[in-house]
Amino acid sequence: MQIIIVGCGKVGVALTAQLSKEDNNVTIIDNNYDRLRYIANMYDVMGVFGNGATYNTLSEADIEHTDILIAVTESDELNLLCCVIAKKAANCHTIARVRNPAYSTEREFIRRELGLSMIINPELAAAHEIARLLRFPSAIEIDSFSKGRIDMLRFKVPENSYLSGFALKDISTRMQCEVLVCVVQHGDEVIIPDGNYMVQAGDTLSIIATQRFASDFFRKIGIHTNQVKSALIVGGGEITYYLAMQLETMGIDVKIIEKNRARCEELSQLLPKAMIIHGDGSDQELLNEEHLENMEAFVACTDMDEENIILSLYARGKVKKKTITKINHLDFNDVIHALNLDSLIYPKHITAEYILQYVRAMRNSIDCNVETLYKLMDDKVEALEFIIRAESSITNVKLEDLILKKNILVACIIRKGKVRIPGGQDYFAVGDSVIVVTTHSGLQDIHDIVVEK
Repeated sequence: MQIIIVGCGKVGVALTAQLSKEDNNVTIIDNNYDRLRYIANMYDVMGVFGNGATYNTLSEADIEHTDILIAVTESDELNLLCCVIAKKAANCHTIARVRNPAYSTEREFIRRELGLSMIINPELAAAHEIARLLRFPSAIEIDSFSKGRIDMLRFKVPENSYLSGFALKDISTRMQCEVLVCVVQHGDEVIIPDGNYMVQAGDTLSIIATQRFASDFFRKIGIHTNQVKSALIVGGGEITYYLAMQLETMGIDVKIIEKNRARCEELSQLLPKAMIIHGDGSDQELLNEEHLENMEAFVACTDMDEENIILSLYARGKVKKKTITKINHLDFNDVIHALNLDSLIYPKHITAEYILQYVRAMRNSIDCNVETLYKLMDDKVEALEFIIRAESSITNVKLEDLILKKNILVACIIRKGKVRIPGGQDYFAVGDSVIVVTTHSGLQDIHDIVVEK
């Protein structure tokens, strides 16, 4: 497909990196010439210098033959204008990043009336992810499929765990709960395991299960799963606003520390149930005064990645259940993960996942469609949900008779609202949601999981 990306910020670069790898013809537009040239050379894509909201610049980027335009500049209004002009010029698909909370309740109206394909709000999406983790604090990461019917949860096997020494094939039967371990991270190695893999303390496992079975599984292995009751958030930006709104509806007590007095006053008006504290969240004395040790969760959500990391390291041994660290800029993944920081949230990655999901869905055959896409373990693993819409060569065929590619696992089949962890006798049928986990990148279609005959 031919894709134009307007804006070479964090999200624009993440999208350029991924989409250029997936056999797309990518053109980037930015009004910072040095940055444009650097990104274009790094990913071997075409770069056009200029304002992406002008017809002349879009014409130079070949808007007439473009399938999709993605506007991710720092300005919401510029993104929307880019999409409107692109839609008029070429009637292509358009995606805009819109971050201002003033538009949050009007996103669907704006999308519909302006004819956009998608509006994405990175801060709101990140807040959803954090709220989900605070609902199930034992997990490092939670990804939902089939409109929330089933979750993929990642957690670290503690020392002296009941699971140590278990073969994966024995977990469901010995614990009498329907869960499937679909990804194992052992040290630096990421594995799509078979049933013979023996769990070791320190492994990071990703399981797929319904919420009921997941709770039952964690209870049986001695890990508490109850939702947190209180959270201290440092940093009063947009993510914090969206997050606090959600936590209030979940019955979680919220305390926010913010440096800027004017922002504190604004948050006090917007969040009357939250406690807003004017002060420096990196001040150890202030944290102690606010009884950090009595909080069940801590969220480091300032604009400084380094500050967020240090705060989370300090809070990790004090809060009772969960620490969450927002990372915006840093790309030193090996170093960051070595710090054992519990859960990390990357807003740019979340935004890129949503957009990649839409782009992949556009490339599907008429037989099926990508419904959900998550990139896991520093992009080493993908989890995809496909909707099977028509009969094909792989429907109504037992899974044991399909020749799957290596490092691909059919993790779940959802049929008429019922969730099933599949075995060899199961099959795909029209209307099914199928969850696939793989170390391969760029699957576009359910047929890509089998070896071509």
